[in-house]
Amino acid sequence: MNPVDPILACEPPEVAPEIEILFEDEYLVAIHKPAGLLVHRSYLARKERFFAMQLTRDKVGCHVFPVHRLDRPTSGVLLFAKSSEVARLLCEQFAAHAVEKQYLALVRGNMHAAGTLDYALREELDELGDKDVDPNKEAQMAVTSYEPLLNSEIPFSSGRYPTSRFGLVQLSPHTGRKHQLRRHMAHLRHPILGDTTHGDGKQNRFFREHFAVNRLWLIAKKLSFLHPVTQIPLCIETELEPEWLTVFAGLGWEQAPEAMSQGPHLLKGA
Repeated sequence: MNPVDPILACEPPEVAPEIEILFEDEYLVAIHKPAGLLVHRSYLARKERFFAMQLTRDKVGCHVFPVHRLDRPTSGVLLFAKSSEVARLLCEQFAAHAVEKQYLALVRGNMHAAGTLDYALREELDELGDKDVDPNKEAQMAVTSYEPLLNSEIPFSSGRYPTSRFGLVQLSPHTGRKHQLRRHMAHLRHPILGDTTHGDGKQNRFFREHFAVNRLWLIAKKLSFLHPVTQIPLCIETELEPEWLTVFAGLGWEQAPEAMSQGPHLLKGA
């Protein structure tokens, strides 16, 4: 059994987080979910007061139905349906891997080559929520494409070396396993910074103290899919939170946001 992720077990916020609507029509609503906010109520959420589902419902004035999830420490694009029928149609797209998901992550070390990792993952079980799940269940297929965008080496020691190296990576999961991106990047020896379950504790501590920000450095940047009613292709994208820009500046990537809007191929030479 895996222990509860310390990031997931953090103290609940006293004030309701601000929910930004990225897209809305009569059938769908997409928001920017802040890091640290749970999508909906769960057995782990006994002390929680705020959830993305309820906050979105209150903001748009109608019930909303979740069609996918983001881990609590992950921020970014989160999509809801406004009816059970539309939710069913969207869930079918997710199940068929017809939805394109694009994430950005800050990782330990420099990465120099793009690739696709096909590495099956055993299901991670929670002690209470998954108590009836067979712990010997076979590993499930998990596939992630990754593309390094920027690399940095800063003159500060975070271990035995006099400098520290970090990278900005674009990630596209083709399957939806629990903690897939976090586990796949750890398998590649480039764990996502701020990941207290699968990451590097020494690097996490250095990064947290050096930049004075405590979070998982993973954001769901873009979601592309076919509108389940109008059949029009949709691409919903969110902006990076201010703390990303602070870190970019500290890593020498001041021009990254402008370059990012023009395509990842430009970032490599930034």
